[in-house]
Amino acid sequence: MDKFKTIRPVVLGIIRKGNKILVSEGYDKVKDQYFYRSLGGGIEFQEKSEDALKREFKEELDIEIEVGKFLGISENIFVFNGKKAHELVLFYEANIKDEDYKEKYQIIDEKESYAIWMDVDKFVNKELILYPEEVLEYLK
Repeated sequence: MDKFKTIRPVVLGIIRKGNKILVSEGYDKVKDQYFYRSLGGGIEFQEKSEDALKREFKEELDIEIEVGKFLGISENIFVFNGKKAHELVLFYEANIKDEDYKEKYQIIDEKESYAIWMDVDKFVNKELILYPEEVLEYLK
């Protein structure tokens, strides 16, 4: 499936430790803009969203997570690197087991890409960009 030609179902996990959330950093070459996003990914056909979230964390960080409360859904229409995209994003609270906690996680199969803990206030105060913007509603 070409994610730039169809509406893509996506699930993201909001993982908090105190006033920080776990995010990955992205960069849009066309906009020359860095941004952050909670971790997760596409939901496959016939896959429950909670299972997709667990699978994505296992594939990307090689850790097991506990999926918590469903927070909501948003429709995300955007342009990334000059390409139009359209997602339906499901948000869940999620937790990392204490034994899997790290300050920084290498994202598997993406060289020099990491999941890091960032202060929520930097996103709320618009110092840093967090996508999709609707996720800010779940950080208050």
